[in-house]
Amino acid sequence: MLERLTALFPFALLASLAVLTFWLDRLVEPAQPVSQTAGRHDPDYMVDKLKAVRTNEAGAVVYTLAAERMVHYPDDDTTVLTLPRFVSLRSKQAPVTITAREGLLSGNGDNVYFKEDVTVTRAAYADRSEMVMRTTYLHVIPDDNIAKTDRPVTITDAATVVNAVGLEMNSDTRILKLHSRVQGTYDPNLAPKKSAGK
Repeated sequence: MLERLTALFPFALLASLAVLTFWLDRLVEPAQPVSQTAGRHDPDYMVDKLKAVRTNEAGAVVYTLAAERMVHYPDDDTTVLTLPRFVSLRSKQAPVTITAREGLLSGNGDNVYFKEDVTVTRAAYADRSEMVMRTTYLHVIPDDNIAKTDRPVTITDAATVVNAVGLEMNSDTRILKLHSRVQGTYDPNLAPKKSAGK
C-alpha cells in the first residue's frame, strides 16, 4: 500500500502544481477592457445638405426630403435630421410641405417624426387658399400619405382659424380628423372668391 502511495505522490504533486499555476495565472492576468462602444449612441456617418427623392414605379416623384444635416446611429438604426423639409407630391391637387427644427427617421424609412416648430403647408389650388398647420410634434407615414399628432395644433387658411388637440390628416383623400378641444372662427369676407363658371 505504501509503495502505491509513494508511486502516486509525484503525479499528485504535479497535478497540484498545475492547478496552482493556473490559479496564479488567472489572479495576475489583467482584466479584459470593457468595450468603450458598448451601449453608446455614437454616429457612424453624417451628411450635410441632404437631398433625397422617392419615386413611384412609373418614375414620378412622390416625395422629397431635404435637411441641413443627417446623422445616422447604428445602435438603433435611426437617423436624426436637422431642419428637415419634407414635400409630398402624391396628391394631384397641391403639394404638402412639412418643416421642423428636427426630424427622426426610422431605420426602415417607414416613419418620420418631426419635432419643434413643425409647420405643414398645403399649397393653394383651384379656388382653395393655402392652408397652414402648426404644432410641436408630427408623425408622418410617407407611403400611406398620413400625418398625425396628439399635441395642440393651429390650422389657418384665408378665412379660418381652428385650434384643436390631436389630428390625423390624409393628403390623398384630403380628410382631416380633429380629435378634441376643437375651436374655430370663420370670416366669409376673407374666403377666396370662386372663379366665374365654377
